[in-house]
Amino acid sequence: MTDIESRIKQRAAQIESELRGYLDVTDDDYGILYDAMRYSLLAGGKRLRPFLALEFARLAATSRGLDPDAAEASALAYASAIEMIHTYSLIHDDLPGMDDDDLRRGKPTNHKVFGEANALLAGDALLTLAFEVAASNKLASPETNCRAVVLLSTAAGANGMVGGQVLDLIGESSRLGFDTLERLQSKKTGELIRASSLLGCYAGGADEGLIAAAERYSMGLGRAFQVLDDILDVVGDTALLGKPIGSDAASDKTTFLTFMTPNEAYAYADRLTRDAVSALEDYDGADVLCELAIYLSKRNK
Repeated sequence: MTDIESRIKQRAAQIESELRGYLDVTDDDYGILYDAMRYSLLAGGKRLRPFLALEFARLAATSRGLDPDAAEASALAYASAIEMIHTYSLIHDDLPGMDDDDLRRGKPTNHKVFGEANALLAGDALLTLAFEVAASNKLASPETNCRAVVLLSTAAGANGMVGGQVLDLIGESSRLGFDTLERLQSKKTGELIRASSLLGCYAGGADEGLIAAAERYSMGLGRAFQVLDDILDVVGDTALLGKPIGSDAASDKTTFLTFMTPNEAYAYADRLTRDAVSALEDYDGADVLCELAIYLSKRNK
């Protein structure tokens, strides 16, 4: 296991423990709701977004001579909130009215286990819980919490992830141009990745220079991540991915592979990754984030 793989694993365990605490609830009246929320939220995964929040918090604090451990502790609530929003989006994305997928992270999708109505409500509950968690973060100032909630709202809403999903649905029934596809992915995938990085910056008290660098890093990382997703949907392994391959082609969805061969797409992802890494080259302590970008560009799941 490489250093970055070890770091990812450690961060995943850390955030898993944090998330579990938020759903340590027993309620006989609507226990099925919490069961459905736990089923998807605690199903594992890369925990990329919380990773970014925690690492950028440390980088921000270090760049200003502040305590990185304190900054990380302050970012934990935001990291949890962003993962709740990401999970809600996956639950809804898998529904029959959206992508109609049966498998997620190697398990039956939420609606296959709990039914469509309960899956819909579990996603709704995770979304609203995310705002509660971010707004009530006791290790950050009220002003920082307010700033975080505004960022989360924008990233997840009509001008962010939800807007991207609308473009994605349009792309199932009509062919999108390349510029529209990039706008789609910058919203559907990129906005939450951007928000994750900026939440960490807020928690760590980043200056405007680092915030701008985090924006550039996130744009390259997020777009490269989606290009790799599109490649793996064609050449990936279902057993490794934990979800079926070929679903994009089956629904005739516009993807980056609509416009380029897999080899060309790999080269494009590499260029995006190099741009992400270069955004942080002036910052001491950014090694982990740079290693993450390179690692993700070579992933097979």
